Amino acid sequence: APVPSDLSAASPGPGPSGDHYAKLARRILRGRRLRDRIFGAGLFADPAWDMLLDLFAASLEGKQVYVSSACIAASVPLSTAQRWLRELEKSGLVERQLDPDDKRRVFVRISVEGAARMVEWLEARP
Repeated sequence: APVPSDLSAASPGPGPSGDHYAKLARRILRGRRLRDRIFGAGLFADPAWDMLLDLFAASLEGKQVYVSSACIAASVPLSTAQRWLRELEKSGLVERQLDPDDKRRVFVRISVEGAARMVEWLEARP
């Protein structure tokens, strides 16, 4: 199940919708990819942040993300992305879950804590 789409656990009271946050996260990711195209990929690499943004938006869009897809979103070599994904998991910002239909595959999703922090950052950023 995705992180609560109403973000009630992450953002108490009235405010922007989950759709607003998902669009904002996707816009930030598009800006990061544009920056990579203009300045060169890898110069400003921040794979953990790219994965968090992608997983946050995916949760609000009701999409499930496989570990391999999360690693692709990081725009770094697979081994680097996997290492950062483990760090995000250790920090309690993401969670893994076995695919109930195929036990060989694993989903990854942002945790409620991770979503709460993303909302806090999105609301506080200039």
